[in-house]
Amino acid sequence: MMEWLQLLLPAWIMGSLLVFLTAPLGCLMLWRRMSFFADTMAHGTLLGVAIAGALSLPLWTGVTLIALLLVAILWVLHDPRLPNDALLALCSATLLCSGLLFIQHLPSLRPELLSYLFGDLLTISWADLPIFAGVIIFALIVLYKSWQAQIQIAIDPDMAVSEGISAKWQRLIFMLLLALFTVLALRAVGSLLMGALLVIPALTARLLANSPKQMVLWAFAIAQVGVTVGLWSSAGLNTSTGLTIVLTMAILFAVIFAVQKFKKLS
Repeated sequence: MMEWLQLLLPAWIMGSLLVFLTAPLGCLMLWRRMSFFADTMAHGTLLGVAIAGALSLPLWTGVTLIALLLVAILWVLHDPRLPNDALLALCSATLLCSGLLFIQHLPSLRPELLSYLFGDLLTISWADLPIFAGVIIFALIVLYKSWQAQIQIAIDPDMAVSEGISAKWQRLIFMLLLALFTVLALRAVGSLLMGALLVIPALTARLLANSPKQMVLWAFAIAQVGVTVGLWSSAGLNTSTGLTIVLTMAILFAVIFAVQKFKKLS
């Protein structure tokens, strides 16, 4: 029993800490209709992993570099003539294909490809936790200071700009926070499932909440249940932690949606 706790406890603490970012960022992403951005950022992590592997650097170095590069590219490409979702689709496909192609030519990375794609939260150790906790606290402080401005822009960008809020600056802050999230979440759910970790709790919370504050709190609770049940279930069922966490959240969404539909019909 103690061996299980030694393996699962640091992973559960890391997942629980990550939820503090998952809930508010996921809600902001829905309000700002930027769900595709998380997937684009997530797909870029594979290229970051490949670059770090080729240069014998820590994985987080390559992932951070690509995340910042993607933010810079989207900043430069921002143009009223080019729809955001189309730009994100272009970047997403390009980064994913580049990453997979690069990894194919790096034999040392191939055995760990599945963990990069779907995550392996169980590799988190006690020594990793202080670093992760420090980064998450820093991100939360930045998010707290810009929270009201972010909400105002999500509700009515024109009104927010008329009140002196810089839409471009807040957009950059939001993208950088999402970039930071992708670096942290790579170990938890992998590059292919980061978007789900952000979107599903926020989407489920939208069914239950009557205000922005309630939505964030519900998203936090749902994400926490998903991480806890998914992690411990994956250990018992011998399944991938990332896949099990996301499927647990998806089941929660399906159950809540079905219950609400049934109440309306009755």
